[in-house]
Amino acid sequence: MAHVLIADDDADIRDLVAFKLTQNGHRVTAVEDGMAALRAVREQPVELALLDIRMPGMSGLDVCRELRATPETASLPVIMITSRSQEGDVEVGFAAGADDYIIKPFSPRELSSRVNAVLSRVER
Repeated sequence: MAHVLIADDDADIRDLVAFKLTQNGHRVTAVEDGMAALRAVREQPVELALLDIRMPGMSGLDVCRELRATPETASLPVIMITSRSQEGDVEVGFAAGADDYIIKPFSPRELSSRVNAVLSRVER
C-alpha cells in the first residue's frame, strides 16, 4: 500500500489517523508540525500527505503551498484535515492546492474512504 504522511499537532488525532491507515495496510509517518512535515517529505518520499491546517509554526496551508511550489512534490496528493468548516476556509484549502478536505470530527471510515479515493485517482 501507500506511504502516507500525517501532520497534526494533536497527538490523539495523529494516533487515530495513523492507527486507521496502518490497519488498512498503509505505511505511515506521523509528525507534529509543518516544518517536520516538509523535512519528512524531503527525506523519504510519500504517496499522500494529510495536513492539519492549524499547526504551530507552519500551517498545513503553508506546507501545501510549499509542496506545490517544489517540482519534486508539486503533484503529491494532499488532504487537508481541519475543524474549520466555513465555506471560505474550504475555498482557501483548495486554493492552496489541496486535493480533498476533511472536517473534524470525522469518522475513521470516512477518512479511509477519502484516502483510498485520492490514492486511486493518482495511481491511474
